[in-house]
Amino acid sequence: MTFQEIIDSIEALTVEEQERLFELIRKRRIENRRSEIAANAQEVFKAVEAGTAIQGSFEDLRSYLLVEDEE
Repeated sequence: MTFQEIIDSIEALTVEEQERLFELIRKRRIENRRSEIAANAQEVFKAVEAGTAIQGSFEDLRSYLLVEDEE
């Protein structure tokens, strides 16, 4: 199904069905983002536990990232 076909199908729905669809999509996007955040947090916890996490102030992080960009 092409993107345009999806748009056409959505436009064929009633206003109420469109609202339910948009709410469902919004909730799923939120849940997916929560899952991504949880996965990132697990990676950070593992890095801290392994001693490979870089710690410091905002300025330390900024300097570190700027140096990486220049390489």
